[in-house]
Amino acid sequence: MSISAHALNRATLARQLLLGREPLDVEDGLRRVVALQAQQPASPYIALWNRLSGFDPAGLDTALAGRRAVKATLMRLTLHAVHAEDYRAFREAMEPTLRGSRLGDSRFTASGLTVDTTTALVADLLHYAEQPRTVAELGGRLRARLGAPMEPAAQRMLRQYAPLWHAPTGGPWSFGTRPSYVAADTRPVPAEPDVAARSLRTLIRRYLEGFGPASVADMAQFALVQRARVRTALTALAGELEQLESPDGTVMYDLPGAPRPAEDTPAPPRLMAMWDSTLLAYADRSRVVPPAYRKHVTRVNGDVLPTLLVDGYVAGVWRAVDGGIEATAFHPLPGRVWEGLAAEARSLMSLLATRDPRVYGRYDHWWTKGLPGAETRLLPGD
Repeated sequence: MSISAHALNRATLARQLLLGREPLDVEDGLRRVVALQAQQPASPYIALWNRLSGFDPAGLDTALAGRRAVKATLMRLTLHAVHAEDYRAFREAMEPTLRGSRLGDSRFTASGLTVDTTTALVADLLHYAEQPRTVAELGGRLRARLGAPMEPAAQRMLRQYAPLWHAPTGGPWSFGTRPSYVAADTRPVPAEPDVAARSLRTLIRRYLEGFGPASVADMAQFALVQRARVRTALTALAGELEQLESPDGTVMYDLPGAPRPAEDTPAPPRLMAMWDSTLLAYADRSRVVPPAYRKHVTRVNGDVLPTLLVDGYVAGVWRAVDGGIEATAFHPLPGRVWEGLAAEARSLMSLLATRDPRVYGRYDHWWTKGLPGAETRLLPGD
């Protein structure tokens, strides 16, 4: 069975709740979309505002404080917000990648620590972090255990490897610039190949629920795991998955019965968060990001700007400014689309008003350096 590029786009939008906001609470919404990239604290909030009807940011505050939604280093070696019930399998699936990239990093290996010593340090940190601990407190604990300070870069690698969750520290989006860490409530089983393989199968099934259909390359990109591991997992899942063929002949995998709307299904405009997972979950990002616009959206240092989504595809960028939302379209947009974006801007500014009206302001330098645009409009917040 073949599937068109436009149908792939609509399948993604359906599973990411971007064809229409759904009346779900925060926990159910997070389970549905699987994972939200979260290195910028505001982004999970704006991502869920885009997807849930009547979204109340206090619901995400509560879920994070109650450890039902958790923020941790996971897929693509970056911070994600996931449901607590997904964390263990996701972390176990990522074990080989995290171990190799963090404990194998030259900044960590320069410490000279043995495998046994590192294992003991991780166990001690988890015991110490049963209550939230700051970076300084964790560093002090390591110094006490080792009898000498550990280099900050090596400490960072160890923190990112250990099964630690970011503990809320307050501020408009639950997390501030100075992180605090707490041991994961659900501890993964470390360094056991059979466990990692089984959990990767779970991660792939969950990925397809939220982002499918997808190729081997897409799955490997989403998690940043070796394609050989993905192929082995797919072989084990063969009886559970369907195969489709993309327009260029690539084999795509999917779950039977998963949503695949007609390719002409209407897609409303959206103001997407920075680093929205939908833009980053594929090796072939043309599913959502037109190739001509990719370099405008993903900057040279990896920053992924907040985007305009029009008819399901990135069509420009936006930023919060005094008086509303400044929207820059990369190509001309019809009046009805601008009206839809204006309605979204009013809703977004209402969300931001009590939190951070100039959200993402620290990234304004990308606008001062120049962005191409057919038209820029100020969309008022009232």
